[in-house]
Amino acid sequence: MSTEPKPTQSKKLRVVIVAIVGLAIVLAIFQAGVFVGFHKASFLFRGGDNFYRAFGEREGQMGSKMIFRDEFSGGHGALGRIVRINLPILVVIGPDNIEKTVLTNDKTEVRQFRDASSLDKLSVDQHITVLGTPNDDGQIVAKFIRIIPPPPTASSTNSQ
Repeated sequence: MSTEPKPTQSKKLRVVIVAIVGLAIVLAIFQAGVFVGFHKASFLFRGGDNFYRAFGEREGQMGSKMIFRDEFSGGHGALGRIVRINLPILVVIGPDNIEKTVLTNDKTEVRQFRDASSLDKLSVDQHITVLGTPNDDGQIVAKFIRIIPPPPTASSTNSQ
């Protein structure tokens, strides 16, 4: 009988196999990060293009071109004041002065505080919070909209 170790029992072979498996795991995690980053960047890029396609260019507050900031906007919701309604599309401007396009449908639930409401009760200058998911056109597909009171202004909090 030979006492020579089998090739699969070699220490060097086990180290090589563990190194290859570890490298494959690291590369898979890296690829997942690239995929998520690309998806988020694509959503932000298409959001600006589709806003102007749906509503035309707006002069005044933001000028004739969209201003991009160094930060990404959140893709899964919006909070702010309604600046334009053209159902099924709403445009909401948040406290960071970034406009978000919100797409509604027949499955969108609307509430005012705890009471049920409807899309036809939304109006310009109302404050809302939106929960939804991003689509490939850079819009937020609203699953839930809550009508909320406007935030207190700095002048009203200083006078108290």
